[in-house]
Amino acid sequence: MYFSALEPEITKEFIFSKINQESIMQFYTGIDVTSKKLHLSPFRNDHKVTCAFYKSKSNILYLHDFATNEHINCFQVVMKKYSVNYYEALQIIARDFRLVGGSNSNLKEAPKLVQPLKETEKTRIQVQIKDYTEQELEWWKSFGISKKLLKKYHIYSLQHVFLNGALKFTSDEKSPIYGYYFGKDKNGIEKWKIYFPLKTEYRFLNNLSKKVLQGYHQLPKTGDLLVITKSMKDVVALYGFGIAAVSPNSETLFIDDKKLEEFKKRFKHILVLYDNDRPGIHNMWLIRKEHPELNYFYLPFYLSKDFTDSIKLVGVENMKEYVNEFMSNYKFK
Repeated sequence: MYFSALEPEITKEFIFSKINQESIMQFYTGIDVTSKKLHLSPFRNDHKVTCAFYKSKSNILYLHDFATNEHINCFQVVMKKYSVNYYEALQIIARDFRLVGGSNSNLKEAPKLVQPLKETEKTRIQVQIKDYTEQELEWWKSFGISKKLLKKYHIYSLQHVFLNGALKFTSDEKSPIYGYYFGKDKNGIEKWKIYFPLKTEYRFLNNLSKKVLQGYHQLPKTGDLLVITKSMKDVVALYGFGIAAVSPNSETLFIDDKKLEEFKKRFKHILVLYDNDRPGIHNMWLIRKEHPELNYFYLPFYLSKDFTDSIKLVGVENMKEYVNEFMSNYKFK
């Protein structure tokens, strides 16, 4: 698409001088941004409502997808919808909203404008906790995780999960639900990561920030080794083997530089341990490019893709032998 030299430069500031983010968000998601209900994702076929809008204190409107933990603004919505970069998204918005002359839009008329929203509260996750069943405890035990460890890491068996006060999920024998609790934020909203272990996709639902480090508050003050892994379950299992560990909230995230410098002062060695599948190895390769000073390892392919699945495959005692042999032979930086 081309614009004449007399046309203004298409920037975020130019667009916001003509229309607001609410109008952009509503048009490209097809969802009423004033609605306080949960909605289906506009980006995938889904039968569960997991998306909600909120406006931050910095006046940015976000679409929060609890299934993927994405928080995306109006420009990112356009980028995601059309698989384009940021500059191309600006051009699409300018075209569709007729912000510049010669906007060759396929739309018969410009999209309707909506009123700005006030700052809104993030969607709340609330739960009803129940006692663990023997079947559930046996399931955790198969990964080397005891009831004592579950308590230490604030992992609960859940009966119900509520989103914005509405009941959305109920556990049963064939579909258990577990909750990782991370306290409350500064606004008093409980921070949860909900785990649906038997789902084949979208097994997590959470309202955590990207900065949350799973297992951080259970770390010793100092130690010889810290493992950075990719899941809370692996963090807890590693602790059961006497190994301090933390995990970012997502395998695609990593620890920020400030926290990493803190860990370098607290621990003699840092080892990154991700899955031995293609995404895990790829993500570890990207991290290694940024932090070559760290140690890197993935489990051999005769074991399973991650630490807890390997425990379930070979048993706790055999995994202990493997860990002891690894600790004796691995040459740490």
